[in-house]
Amino acid sequence: MPNRLATATSPYLLQHAQNPVDWWEWGPEAFAEAKRRDTPILLSVGYAACHWCHVMAHESFEDADVAAALNRDFVAVKVDREERPDIDAVYMQATTALTGQGGWPMTCFLTPDAVPFFCGTYFAKPQFLALLAGVSEAWTARRPEVLASSGKIAEFLGQAAAVEPAALDAAALDAGATRLRAGFDSRHGGFGGAPKFPPSMVLEFLLRHHARTGSPSSLAMVERTTTAMARGGLYDQLAGGFARYAVDASWVVPHFEKMLYDNAQLLRVFLHLHRLTGSPLAARVVRETADFLLRDLGTEEDAFASSLDADAAGREGSTYVWTQAELVAVLGPDDGARAAAAFVVTDTGTFERGASTLQLPADPEDADWWASTRARLLTARAERPQPARDDKVVTSWNGLAIAALAEAGTLLGEPRYTAAARACAELVLDRHLVDGRLRRASRDGVVGRAAGVADDYGNLAEGLLALHQATGEPHWLGAAGDLLETALTRFADPAGGFFDVADDAEALVARPKNLADNAEPAGTSALAGALLTYAALTGSTRHRAAADDALAAAGLLAAQEPRFGGWTLAVAEAALAGPLQVAVVGDDDAAHELAAAAWASSSPGLVVATGAPDAPGVPLLADRPLVGGSSAAYVCRGFVCDMPVTTTTELAQALAG
Repeated sequence: MPNRLATATSPYLLQHAQNPVDWWEWGPEAFAEAKRRDTPILLSVGYAACHWCHVMAHESFEDADVAAALNRDFVAVKVDREERPDIDAVYMQATTALTGQGGWPMTCFLTPDAVPFFCGTYFAKPQFLALLAGVSEAWTARRPEVLASSGKIAEFLGQAAAVEPAALDAAALDAGATRLRAGFDSRHGGFGGAPKFPPSMVLEFLLRHHARTGSPSSLAMVERTTTAMARGGLYDQLAGGFARYAVDASWVVPHFEKMLYDNAQLLRVFLHLHRLTGSPLAARVVRETADFLLRDLGTEEDAFASSLDADAAGREGSTYVWTQAELVAVLGPDDGARAAAAFVVTDTGTFERGASTLQLPADPEDADWWASTRARLLTARAERPQPARDDKVVTSWNGLAIAALAEAGTLLGEPRYTAAARACAELVLDRHLVDGRLRRASRDGVVGRAAGVADDYGNLAEGLLALHQATGEPHWLGAAGDLLETALTRFADPAGGFFDVADDAEALVARPKNLADNAEPAGTSALAGALLTYAALTGSTRHRAAADDALAAAGLLAAQEPRFGGWTLAVAEAALAGPLQVAVVGDDDAAHELAAAAWASSSPGLVVATGAPDAPGVPLLADRPLVGGSSAAYVCRGFVCDMPVTTTTELAQALAG
């Protein structure tokens, strides 16, 4: 018998629609029910691709004994953290404060007023049953102690930490690179030990730092890490795309879920590395990852799904790992042995049950053999159980994908990537922008109720600005400006930076404001980057000042903990190096060559505008005539412009100067 979650739009909630637990979605009805019954709330937060969420669901939420205890003594509320990052942020802050660590599934016990009094993460069934009994007993027999504890937690959550603004000048950025170097794993790449997450935003910062300063160590950290990730088991050597993280320090065994936000950001990092160095490996990874996005995460509505699960048929990684015998069964004895050597598939295995993840320490010399082998293995792999897909379309992550694909289409000369970015942007603006305000997500073309948060506005604006530069179409610049205006009006914190939720959003125990870049840019840094680019494209000093203020708000955290300030530092590099504005006027082959030469610049502060002279809606093209009837490029630094040039050689010299 389905429970209340059967009408949800979130695939994660729908995974629990057949549970015997009497689940409620987050909302006033659930809290009213808790007050009516005078019972605490069990809040369970997770996401569709979360392995341990699945484990706890099978062990506990599908169990009759657990369901009976929950239904008798609690109001059980299930939340998809990807759909409601604001709720997740508030209660994760409480969880880490109480336990010293966080993670998913997140398990919190709340008063009927939504104030937490006990928090944790994953609990095995025996522990969970004991915990339910203990919390129920405490609520019944020791209510004053529970309420006193919740009061202290509420006071903690309500105290917004006052952070002094700190400008990220050249010295601070150099110091950030130095701090990263101290924690760099020179043997395996990446930072710290196991588990290892792909540090996409940190890598982007280091690329930009090298581009601005010429620092060899910054580039070396990027090259070592990207090579290790692309050659190891973290990367899908057959189909492209990166897994969420590696459980070991050497990138051999991944946690197999594939997230849109990881792959969009990594695609952009590898693209910028290729632009800077000409790396063939980086170019191959960009194409394969872009193709993975289009093929495996593309939705019927021309947007991108959130993730692929880690599990298939109840076993993590079963789609992706191989034994030597399995390779031989598909390829035959000779090619099977050759493939095993190429992929480091060993007798003992690198994963469970003697299977191995696929690594590729070097590209096979015989390109035709490799292409045939890869195709045959992919065909065989398609016959295996496949991971489930969370097909909700998240505004923020689609913004990241739009930016990456728009730039990839331009830099690699692949119009289909740009076309995919355009189609995605059209869908998101059409479906997710409701009465001038963004919604967080949609599914099957139906937009959800959850309001967009700060990173939705920042990352979507970032994508639209990249699409504007890639296509020259003014519509995207205008749409980005509208989003940023809403963010400045509704999300800005007078003390600096941006709150995660709007001023008219649902009131939670606290109004979240996270300045740390973790798996994706924080709302403040996402908006800072989009504001900075918009200012460079339009000449708006107001937007530039807002970007500088947002960077300063997150500056101290980014400078002290650069691993958790990667995008803040990357945007600060662009602020320091730019604006470097290139306006290309004309629409002939010469104009296209000039635009390509402009895009070849790796300056962090670069923005590019293309189109006819005085094209409406494109400020950088105003008062920029053709030169002697020929297409021309205008190079400006800080709104001070050089004389126009008409050849790619002259443009390269002007950009280098």
